[in-house]
Amino acid sequence: MRPTAALRRPGPPRRPKLLVLALAGLLAVGWGLAAQAQTARKPSPYENQRPLRPDEREARLAESAKRGGPGFLGQIRTEAEFQQLARVYNAGTPLEIPHVLFVIDRQRGDRIYYLDTPRYTLHENFARERQLLPGMDKATLIAQYKDPDRRLLFGTLSWQRDLPGYTYEFWEGDRVTPTLLRLTQDKLHSTFYEPVRFKANSTMHEQTAQSAGLAFVTQEALLREQTFLPLNTGRAQGRLRIVKSVEDTPDLAPTDIVVLDEVPVALPPVAGLVTQRPSTLLSHVNLLAKGWRIPNAYVRDAVAVLREHDGQWVQLTVNSNGYHVERIARPDAGSLPPPPRAAVALPKPDLSVRAIKPLTGMATRDSRHCGVKAANLGALKAALPPLASVPDGFCIPFAQYAGFMDRLGVPERIAALEQRPDFIGDANVRRAELAALRQDIVNAPPDTALADAWRERWRTQLKGRGVFVRSSSNSEDLPGFSGAGLYTTVPNVTQPDALAKAVQTVWASVYNFEAYEARRAAGIGQGGVVMAVLVQSAAASDSSGVMITRDPFDASRRYVTYISAKRGLGIKVVEGKRQAEQLMYSTWSKAVQVLSRSAEDTQLVADAAGGVREVPIEGSRQVLNDALVARLAAVGNQIKLRLGNVDQDIEWAVQGDNIIVLQARPYIDGGR
Repeated sequence: MRPTAALRRPGPPRRPKLLVLALAGLLAVGWGLAAQAQTARKPSPYENQRPLRPDEREARLAESAKRGGPGFLGQIRTEAEFQQLARVYNAGTPLEIPHVLFVIDRQRGDRIYYLDTPRYTLHENFARERQLLPGMDKATLIAQYKDPDRRLLFGTLSWQRDLPGYTYEFWEGDRVTPTLLRLTQDKLHSTFYEPVRFKANSTMHEQTAQSAGLAFVTQEALLREQTFLPLNTGRAQGRLRIVKSVEDTPDLAPTDIVVLDEVPVALPPVAGLVTQRPSTLLSHVNLLAKGWRIPNAYVRDAVAVLREHDGQWVQLTVNSNGYHVERIARPDAGSLPPPPRAAVALPKPDLSVRAIKPLTGMATRDSRHCGVKAANLGALKAALPPLASVPDGFCIPFAQYAGFMDRLGVPERIAALEQRPDFIGDANVRRAELAALRQDIVNAPPDTALADAWRERWRTQLKGRGVFVRSSSNSEDLPGFSGAGLYTTVPNVTQPDALAKAVQTVWASVYNFEAYEARRAAGIGQGGVVMAVLVQSAAASDSSGVMITRDPFDASRRYVTYISAKRGLGIKVVEGKRQAEQLMYSTWSKAVQVLSRSAEDTQLVADAAGGVREVPIEGSRQVLNDALVARLAAVGNQIKLRLGNVDQDIEWAVQGDNIIVLQARPYIDGGR
């Protein structure tokens, strides 16, 4: 039998760990936080800032006593008894999760207590009331999660509709041993009316279950069944368009709500975004959506589900609990919301510095002439060892770009284009004119003296080895405007004659259509944009990815690091076309939680002849081990401290045993 659930359409909870239940309840600072339980968070008192005060505990017990019925049962023989004791997350939704806390007392013959969970909320409350641990202080409480010889086991029994079936679990930081796990399995088997399976909430739990010889279900397997994920919350009105390919749809407009099979590599500004294939949270397009503050969601089978709205004007709402599409009348042009203004002013460049600058010795203040990307990496190059390293490189400053553009008459050309009504009003005209401008910049004869200086610096400082030629403009890596993926990187340049062309390609990418449109939508004046170029030693990586120095789904959990990883070079991670390995690491619990394993069949590697090539992936889909995850989190925390204690979005790579940092920029949380 299964617990019944009334089905509505609000969708699943806010965080992707939607099947992780509260083993030990919420932070005990008032009933207001009870709503956070609907995110299916599973915190423990070990993580809580403080235990309940006696008056708070008494007030809660008095309130819960009004429920009536037994405070606990020694066995559950029917579904009705389970429902009688259960607390329910996401009640009335397709992801309704009824669950019951349980306590096993090893000093009383392994007696099990199935708790009236709405009454007690925390295992701790029941243990105190029953005097199972008289005078229980914080150290004694922590021991019930850490000590292999603990007296009490604190667990949760829940109904998983997607299995379907019952599972039991422990807090992800619980150091449950194989012996304790087998004890729990046996006790549940003898006192519960249906079969139960262990649900592993961390890699440590998976290893424990394997040692105990127990079958188990993973958090990743359950998350794979989720049908919705809010990548950015918000509300927008626009014309819903089901699009097979962004590249083949040149007429996308800022008033379009786009439905796609997968996250594209690049995207011009739109009103909203829905994709039907999971992707990494930190793909360039997902980061752009945050910067644009538009609703963005993964919805399984979105093309089929939303087909009836194709071509119609709708209001799309994405919130922490689901999404909603409502048909509306086409608004008058004057009633549409105005384009968003820039969140920050564009930094004014210092064009007095023309000399090439090595990364070594650079500081964050050098962003005035080399951009935030290069300046941050220069500062980190000195600060990170021995935890991590930054590949050596040098910056070609803003002034060299500005001089080259002046020589080609680019500022005047842009000013003239922006006076043309067809350029202003037609995205296809802008796309064509900007493509022609980029081609002229790339093919223009290089400044011989500058090109010779670049090659000489490459030969002497970087020993003529392969380099990545990267953007470092004054319109990226900024608070409120990341510019992620807007500008071009030329990978693995190995030939001296190709360096000048690569630099001019990066310069020309100021006028990439998506970059121009993103700045236009953000209210950033095109005339103030300048481009420095970072020429940096190529790092042949075994794995690479992106991390955020906080939980991107819950801003209060700043002790959590989110990591997205794939094998090989990191280009495929930030493109986000296929799902990456996604992990959470808590510095409090020291637990690694797997949200997904990589779905990639191939990886990118550097080609000895220049550029990159794609090769098949062989062996396990696991990218990172637990020790490496912990080291990456430590590096992320150090970067955050060095860059003003602001949460960071960090691109990294691993080569052998070395962690390499490729970029660090402020993390933008663009939800509305």
